Amino acid sequence: MDPVIIVGAGPVGLTLALALARQEVPSVVLDEGPGKDEQRLARSVVLREDTAALVGRLTGLPLDDIGFRWAGWRSMRRKQVMREVAFPEQASGIGARSATGPRDTGLSRGDGPRGAVTARGTGTSRGTESPSEAEEFSAPLHIAQHELTGALREAIVHERLVKVAADSRLDSLEQETSGVTAHTRGSNGTWWRGSYLVGCDGPRSTVRKLQDIRFPGRTAVERHAVAALRAELPWPGEALLHRLPPWRTSGPSVGEVTARPLAEDVWRLDWLLPPGKDLVTPDLLVARIRETLGGWSGGATPAYELLDTGVHTVHHRLARRWRVGRVFLAGDAAHLLGALGTQGLDEGLRDADNLAWKLALAWHHGRHEALLDSYQTERRAVVAARLRAADQALPVLRGGGGLRAYVPGSARGHDALLTDGHLGRGPLGTPGAYADSPLAPPPVEAQAPVATEPGAPVTDVRVTAEDGSFVPLRERLGRGVLLVVLIAPGTGVWERKHWVTAGIMPRLAAAVTALPHPAELLVAESYPGAAAHTVLLVRPDGHLVTALSGVRPADLYEAAEAALGGPATAEPAAEATAGRS
Repeated sequence: MDPVIIVGAGPVGLTLALALARQEVPSVVLDEGPGKDEQRLARSVVLREDTAALVGRLTGLPLDDIGFRWAGWRSMRRKQVMREVAFPEQASGIGARSATGPRDTGLSRGDGPRGAVTARGTGTSRGTESPSEAEEFSAPLHIAQHELTGALREAIVHERLVKVAADSRLDSLEQETSGVTAHTRGSNGTWWRGSYLVGCDGPRSTVRKLQDIRFPGRTAVERHAVAALRAELPWPGEALLHRLPPWRTSGPSVGEVTARPLAEDVWRLDWLLPPGKDLVTPDLLVARIRETLGGWSGGATPAYELLDTGVHTVHHRLARRWRVGRVFLAGDAAHLLGALGTQGLDEGLRDADNLAWKLALAWHHGRHEALLDSYQTERRAVVAARLRAADQALPVLRGGGGLRAYVPGSARGHDALLTDGHLGRGPLGTPGAYADSPLAPPPVEAQAPVATEPGAPVTDVRVTAEDGSFVPLRERLGRGVLLVVLIAPGTGVWERKHWVTAGIMPRLAAAVTALPHPAELLVAESYPGAAAHTVLLVRPDGHLVTALSGVRPADLYEAAEAALGGPATAEPAAEATAGRS
């Protein structure tokens, strides 16, 4: 069968290519650029725990070597510290987090000296989070986008199933029942033949325009002046959100400034700009930098080295359709979001993770229309909910005072909303669940309660693999197979050979072998909210299909078949040509 054509060589397109290759699906990536990325420290991304794990799994690289995990998070309003979150030190694998998890003190303290932030430890603590809350508070990974793209490109160099065609700009495409034909112009202008085509070509997507897909939404919901600089700030390694800073400013007043650390004492600073299209001049930006650094340091401006600048404009848009026959949209081509600290790239990477295993199954086993349709149903609903949450919060947070400003506790509520956006939790940031997915199995009496709702991402617990090794559950994802996880307390104490043929294991192993799609049987000592002998069925992208009480072969089979979209539909034979010039 012909390869999958991926239009766009940004992080989403490259991630999709690698995810397909891990499932033995070839792809051609059409890159309109020269094949390398400009180094811009003012263009950085914040990855949550699940998306950082996805990229790390595909590249095989420790992303902590090229990115930076925040040591903590703090937010201030004028001179008052409103909230602090201390992240545990991150190591690789399960057990990296501290036993108690991160601490969110929810502080409300008085002024420090000259407005400087006082040491952590005073004030009132709200207590320690439970394990499920600790998962929410995992340290975000802050990474320059060119470093992220570079890591993905390096992994692709060694991947035989991925071809990157540089200087190839799409200008037309055609669909037939057996595949897709695309034409590119440039030095490598040619015709390309593919089984499917995925547009990962950004906000001005050519694929979206050629398919006449509407892209409604709001323009310039937020604008930020951005500077990347090297300096020593009073809170090494900790990200800061400062609302209504007390110092006088040059030009329009500053309502909000964010400082996010990168490696080697590099910081990205973002100043929220007032509505309008006022130009951000170099002189104005330098004045903002000096005033901000001086205000935080409690006096004179400390030494700094300005490395990069820019203006970041946030739009909110959502494509009407994400699939037209054999053509799909993903990432910024399908949606734009990013207000209130949220990260649009996170959702783009989740698009790639969701689509990859569905395309792989269709590529290997024939068209699964219900499965392919579920990509739009699941992902569009999640992103639409995220956009609604942000649009509802924006008037409250950016409304400019009014009676809300005098309501007791309103400042703390606003701070909690912004913290959710920046840390990837709550309605603004928590990874979406596919609660109403068309792939959900019908309810059965044997369904068992666990802390993860069906359709939500599973918790990353330690499991015993079929070879007897102990691995994080996330490491078994993304290989195109279903995962069946038995909760069996005590199995971690004994070698696998002592219990693999005992109790319910042989019957469960036989049920797994009989499933309509390849599956891997794993064993975990525990899982949040699960009783002993609970059996979890997990999709290749890490979302829970169902949890069953004990070994129920018929129910397990029915759930697996539903998760695959039902039996494959017949597909005409694809043309054998890989492309024509």
